[in-house]
Amino acid sequence: MKIVMKNRSYGNTYLTRLKENKYHNKKVIYKGYKFDSSKERKWYMVLENYQRNGRIKELELQKKFELQEGFTDNDGKKQRAINYIADFFYYDVRLKCYVAEDVKSEATRKDKVYNLKKKMFMYQYPNIVFKEIL
Repeated sequence: MKIVMKNRSYGNTYLTRLKENKYHNKKVIYKGYKFDSSKERKWYMVLENYQRNGRIKELELQKKFELQEGFTDNDGKKQRAINYIADFFYYDVRLKCYVAEDVKSEATRKDKVYNLKKKMFMYQYPNIVFKEIL
């Protein structure tokens, strides 16, 4: 993808190449929310409908969960916390429990970091149901 930009100080035109997304999905904005893909936005629309119908409640987007707190290592260097961010988080009225969901493609669900964080999440938060939306 190319974008034409104008240099303000000299008035000349040059091209800038935008970095392409690793999985070739396109970001989508819907109702002021930024989604990583149209698939994620479509699933949000389904969840909105479920919430209107009373099937779920307390719908949240991009909820952050701490998997491991930050710490200072033996060399005195600060290590950042490890977090997992769920695409969607809500209370399922039928199941009577909280649910964390992540919208994935076949390619993104094979990501090693994602799979490690998913396992850490399921261990750290056993009372929250984890769902992958394919």
